[in-house]
Amino acid sequence: GTSPAPGLERIRFATSHPRYFTRRLIQACHELPQVCEHFHIPHQSGDDEILKQMSRGYNMRKYRGIIDNIRELMPEATISTDIIVGFPGETEEQYQRTEDLVREIGFDRCNTAAYSPRPNTPAADRTDQVAELVKMDRLNRLNRVCLEVAEQRAQRFVGMTLDVLVEGPNPKVEGQIMGRTRHNKIAFFDGVPEERGTLVDVRVTRATASALYCERV
Repeated sequence: GTSPAPGLERIRFATSHPRYFTRRLIQACHELPQVCEHFHIPHQSGDDEILKQMSRGYNMRKYRGIIDNIRELMPEATISTDIIVGFPGETEEQYQRTEDLVREIGFDRCNTAAYSPRPNTPAADRTDQVAELVKMDRLNRLNRVCLEVAEQRAQRFVGMTLDVLVEGPNPKVEGQIMGRTRHNKIAFFDGVPEERGTLVDVRVTRATASALYCERV
């Protein structure tokens, strides 16, 4: 069983390998009021064959099951991920499965990278390395999709009142401060730096892929 942690307002779930991500874990996060509604679950590729070659220990069916459980138990939660394109042998079709998955799941944020060989790994010694230009092309295309999807997803917060944990001043706009919502979204609103560490209620007036713009309530 889980019990509330005294004196802790927020517990942020850092990350989990999909192999160890169980429904019971999501249930525990759901039951603990302090656990923030955000999960970082790196999937790396949307193609089962590539995942097998990466020795990830799960397939897309398992990964989709994890997302389904989160959406069922914590529908408000944001989900972020890590993705690698251009793993040795990746075909255009396999890349496309990765891009399609971003649209299908609707990630709130994606950290993306092109594969780069790590010395003394089986993948680094493979002769079917993907050409640098192809990797960059796939990375650019994926980044466009990730931003578009994140921006669409962010619109659900517009009009909502959220509590934000203040982190400090907005370095770009004088008289504004910034912080994070429970969904791990960056929020900007009027305030003074001395409010750092406090929780402030704000209403979201505008949302982009990377931030929420808010007014105090």
